[in-house]
Amino acid sequence: MATRFLLFSAVFLFCFGSAFGGVPFSTLPRTLVVTASPKRGSALKAGEDSLKVTWAPNGTLPAGADKNYAKVKVKLCYAPISQKDRAWRKTNDDLSKDKTCPFTIVTRPYSAKQESFEWLLERDVPTATYFVRAYALNAAGDQVVYGQTTDGRKSSNLFEVEAITGRHASLDIAAACFSAFSVVSLVGFFYAEKRKARRSASPAQ
Repeated sequence: MATRFLLFSAVFLFCFGSAFGGVPFSTLPRTLVVTASPKRGSALKAGEDSLKVTWAPNGTLPAGADKNYAKVKVKLCYAPISQKDRAWRKTNDDLSKDKTCPFTIVTRPYSAKQESFEWLLERDVPTATYFVRAYALNAAGDQVVYGQTTDGRKSSNLFEVEAITGRHASLDIAAACFSAFSVVSLVGFFYAEKRKARRSASPAQ
């Protein structure tokens, strides 16, 4: 009886985990062609530079095979060199747990035609080496196929992003104005106090 109960529990947990787990990346066919404007080794600046992404079916799909594709989601992804010793960027075959591609570039309704999008890099994109990946999603939001700008080992066609560093000119100007105002206010305060002291020291008329 106990053996049956344990067997039933194991089956239940397996089914429960499968139902609530994500789509395994290893099961997805690569049927999207994805290209991005940065050349290999290029360095883009977050918050300043843009990249242009283009995607389309690769032509190997039989007619009607993409009828359940509802959307395309394009993402900016870390290359392995920028994931090393960083658990918060770790790749996981379960896409619900995968942290390779944290930045969404664009999400659009699926089209069998070639599409493109120009994206201004967000200001919070950190310094790292990247590639671009696109997923086709079904109506439930699950990934069904993918494409990416790099090879399967994620070692080719990579590009760099430089994060925002230092202070902006506007902040420096504001700080300078505030400092100047503080100095003027301090001088005015001492001048007023000095006049007040002189008046107090003068004999009454």
